[in-house]
Amino acid sequence: MNEIKWDIRREERAWKEEAFSRYEMRPEKFEMSDGKLFFSEEERITLLALLLENVGVDIAILLGDFEVWREAVRAKETGK
Repeated sequence: MNEIKWDIRREERAWKEEAFSRYEMRPEKFEMSDGKLFFSEEERITLLALLLENVGVDIAILLGDFEVWREAVRAKETGK
C-alpha cells in the first residue's frame, strides 16, 4: 500500500490545497465483492481515510460500540 500522509484529526475539516488530489484518490466506482465494498483492502482503507479526514475522529467513534474502540486502542498499545 502506498504511504500517504493522512491528516486525520479529531474534528471535521474541509480539504484546502489537497482537495483535488484527495478527490482523485477515491475509488472509481462503488462495487461489492463477497460482501465487502470494493475489490481490495487498499481501496477500502483509502476511502475510510478520506472520510475520516472530512468527518473527524470524534464523529467516527460515535459509530458502533465505544468499548470496541477502546479494545482496539488497547490492543494497538500492547501489540495484541
